[in-house]
Amino acid sequence: MSYYRTPEHRALRAELIRRWKPWEKSTGPKSEAGKARSAQRGFKGGHRIFLREVARVLRQQSDELKRIG
Repeated sequence: MSYYRTPEHRALRAELIRRWKPWEKSTGPKSEAGKARSAQRGFKGGHRIFLREVARVLRQQSDELKRIG
């Protein structure tokens, strides 16, 4: 069973959040080095990029061979 929020509850939460102002308490990286390090967290090592490039080259070669022969 889900939790139903009444319009009054939503208004109260909105007012509390406006008072709290969580957007002013951001804990994200501030320096350029920290932002760059943070941006790399989702990087999976590059094998996907490599495989995509190999597939692209193979497609080009296959198309070229079809065109020639």
